Amino acid sequence: MSKKIKYEANASRYDKMKYRRTGKSGLLLPELSLGLWHNFGKKDDFKNARNLLKCAFDNGITHFDLANNYGPPYGSAETTFGKILKKDFKKYRDELIISSKAGYDMWPGPYGEWGSKKYLMASLNQSLKRMGLDYVDIFYHHRPDYDTPLEETMGALDLMVRQGKALYVGISNYQPERAAEAFKILKDLGTPCLIHQPRYNMLDRWVEDGLLNLIEKEGVGAIAFSPLAQGMLTDKYLNGFPEDSRAIKDGRYLKTEQIKKQLDKIKALNEIAQNRNQNLAQMAIAWILKDKRITSVLIGASKTEQILDSLKATENTVFSEEELALINNLI
Repeated sequence: MSKKIKYEANASRYDKMKYRRTGKSGLLLPELSLGLWHNFGKKDDFKNARNLLKCAFDNGITHFDLANNYGPPYGSAETTFGKILKKDFKKYRDELIISSKAGYDMWPGPYGEWGSKKYLMASLNQSLKRMGLDYVDIFYHHRPDYDTPLEETMGALDLMVRQGKALYVGISNYQPERAAEAFKILKDLGTPCLIHQPRYNMLDRWVEDGLLNLIEKEGVGAIAFSPLAQGMLTDKYLNGFPEDSRAIKDGRYLKTEQIKKQLDKIKALNEIAQNRNQNLAQMAIAWILKDKRITSVLIGASKTEQILDSLKATENTVFSEEELALINNLI
């Protein structure tokens, strides 16, 4: 019988990645982080999931981002991650930043979503159990809950840190005014908000209307999700709709009509990218990283090649005034 070869991380992994300080904290995050929203569910290929995580870590991506309801089914991405952690990454735990979140629908009944202390504490305990962890590095409230007092929601985040179940806390999808309130409450409690996770890409720039200025002023980091606008900011749709694309396979988050409306812009952006010696996906990531207020960009991947391709974006994050003007005129 052949002996199973244990995973040994690439010795030069830290030479391949740039790291940025998260706000005014002591924590550095890689310019690219790997999200486990898709491709880590129960029905997904476990071997492929392992390869994705190994490829990421071998190239200096130390941050893996999850949520309680990632799958499908809910919770299964954390279960998959826990198995891979045990098999391959146990000895590297102190080199990893593992984050999870709660806020969206997770289990039936009145305590299975939103922002109550009951839901958030139960969620974190469940997530730790699924992943086989004593603590997560970052725990986020996944979306604002306007029916629960913000003091209760932020108080739950503070309690997690005091219990030693989370090292840092963050918020996601909060508009500037609500974010400012959350930052103040957490600061007063003695557990400052580490990071905000908003959706941000070339086609969705709402964070520029106050949020980026706020996080800079408050010393909070930012990690952008959906940098490729669910795949619209890639070369995938330049010549039609591939059968394996998300718009065809799963129309919940990306519809073909959305793409058709944006196609002229996407093609024009692709030309700018080619003139920069980047593909469109690389330019889309680089465009977010050009702003030093952004700590990290959260990428997803179904193949290791996509991770390697995204990594090339970090090689050129400088844009000329002319390039920025061209992009702004388009979008």
